[in-house]
Amino acid sequence: MFILLMILLGFIGSFFSGLLGIGGAIINYPLLLFIPPLLGLGEFTAHEVAAISIFQVFFSSLSGIIGYGLQSRKTKTRLIHYSLAAWMGTSILIGSLLGGLWSARFEEQTINIIYGILAVLAVILMLFPARGKEELQRVEEITFHRFLASSLAFVVGVVSGIVGAGGGFILIPIMMKVLRIPVRITIATSLSIVFVSAIGGVIGKISGGDIPILPILFTVIGSIAGSPIGSLVGSKMDVKYLRYALVLLITITAIKVWSSVL
Repeated sequence: MFILLMILLGFIGSFFSGLLGIGGAIINYPLLLFIPPLLGLGEFTAHEVAAISIFQVFFSSLSGIIGYGLQSRKTKTRLIHYSLAAWMGTSILIGSLLGGLWSARFEEQTINIIYGILAVLAVILMLFPARGKEELQRVEEITFHRFLASSLAFVVGVVSGIVGAGGGFILIPIMMKVLRIPVRITIATSLSIVFVSAIGGVIGKISGGDIPILPILFTVIGSIAGSPIGSLVGSKMDVKYLRYALVLLITITAIKVWSSVL
């Protein structure tokens, strides 16, 4: 029963990863924290949940990138902005590596509070009117402020490395509202950035120890299947509903995390 639960939780987080361009930790973190003890199947500490989440993010984002790549080849339309992914990915990698190394110094309550603050901030950003264009543009036509993009990605990387999240749930509002990237390209590109971020997070977690190997293995198995399915569903949905879904999920997560903290 425990094995099936871990696979299912990995699939759920990965599905939303491909659907919304997030790493999946925004979904998996509360699921891993609350569902196993609710079902009487054990309990994870916040550090263990963070470790499982970052490994799940790594594999789900990689799987999602492959899924979008296959769709781009089929439709002859590229969705991933490689230059943006390179600039933000490099900065977020450095930040997440530092955050992952520092995470062992934080108490569990502190990690939960940081996560809750990020979730609330993401909701606030997503509620502002969209500045990125809804319609799909050619990737080659899209420009961005490199220093601003890199700086914001570094900050997100540090905090997400501490929490064990890939940072996609806060990257998407930044890319849409601050950098003015169209929604579809934001979702696809953010997965590439999250993947790079997860590399640093995984290295940091391995260095810091406290790695529950079997739960990670079972969660990853579910993650590999969920992301391509989510990206396929997302490609057929109206971007308006994609954004509403993200706001709803982050809001629920924020309520759950803050209820446990308070």
